[in-house]
Amino acid sequence: MAKIRGKLGNDFCPQALFLYGNYQEDGRPHFGLFCWASYCSILDGEEECLGFMACIGEEKLTKDLIRKQGVFSANLVNQELLPLADYYGTVNGREDPHKMDRLPTVEPGQVLRVPTIVESPVSFELKVLEERHLAQGSDLFLCRVCNVMVEEAFAKGPGPFHPRLLQAAPIVTAGDARYATLDGRDLGGWGEAKARLPE
Repeated sequence: MAKIRGKLGNDFCPQALFLYGNYQEDGRPHFGLFCWASYCSILDGEEECLGFMACIGEEKLTKDLIRKQGVFSANLVNQELLPLADYYGTVNGREDPHKMDRLPTVEPGQVLRVPTIVESPVSFELKVLEERHLAQGSDLFLCRVCNVMVEEAFAKGPGPFHPRLLQAAPIVTAGDARYATLDGRDLGGWGEAKARLPE
């Protein structure tokens, strides 16, 4: 198969969406939508453990809270959560004090003081070990996964990877600013899904 030179971009690097959660100073939960995330092995002192790499662009309230508290949750976004996630991803928390008036069902983390989302099939509790500045508006947080909260259906046995992945139904996005399911169904562009939220 012949190849031609393509444009620089991340169209073929789909990323799962996560809602990163933390508590504001007044104790209210705060969530922001992010997708530059992956796993790694990482050292915490001399202990090798499961790591989580979270790259966050631009300065925003979510990043402020992560830096201040050193912990946050990463809640996998599925189709049910997409309208709310899209809202969190397209409304600026620094500019709109009412952004967090819309909340999912929140429960506290089991290990860290972080808010997690009940509707999310998988929630990670993360402790920041290191921050690296990569470029203007691009900062990488290297974290230790301190706990994973999973829907009970997933905890009953590992089972084959593919059916479990389809059951979790994560939403992905890439360079063309659109959302999609793992089986390739288009779910609209960034900023469109929030219109499905109830008034």
